[in-house]
Amino acid sequence: MREKILETDRLFFSVWKENDMKQAHELWGDPEVTKLITASGKMTEKEIKNRLAKEIENYKNFRVQYFPLYLKENEIFVGCCGLRPYDKEKNILEMGIHIKKEQWGKGIALEGCTKIIEYAFNILKASAVFVGHNPNNIGSAYLIKKLGFTYIEDRYYLPTGLYHPSYIFERK
Repeated sequence: MREKILETDRLFFSVWKENDMKQAHELWGDPEVTKLITASGKMTEKEIKNRLAKEIENYKNFRVQYFPLYLKENEIFVGCCGLRPYDKEKNILEMGIHIKKEQWGKGIALEGCTKIIEYAFNILKASAVFVGHNPNNIGSAYLIKKLGFTYIEDRYYLPTGLYHPSYIFERK
């Protein structure tokens, strides 16, 4: 049974561990998932291991990560959703979500991100949450607007080599 750190009606958030390589590979090893988050469109085995290590390190150092996400009903791994440091001086966190292809279109992204925004403000006391998306990811653009983020500008994102539309959600 996985550790549960946050829950919604259908989902629970856990914490990445060193022995989660199978789930990391299921998610970041799928070119359908990574085609819009890396310049090459896919992640190598080494990049997947490094990504998992970075998530574990972020949790150890900052108590945030792109938390692994599971369906509560049967503990099926569906992706990850969470936070990472963005601007420590201004207490701004960056939100991200990666969902396995077979789970797309089921409302998981909206449900997960809504909970993560609540967590950022109510538990972590962030001053704002930043988010950006690949300019070719129409689904993310729709989700970000639905969540209530405000567009600020297009910012260069090194992993894709593109300028990503970028948004902020400030604490009310």
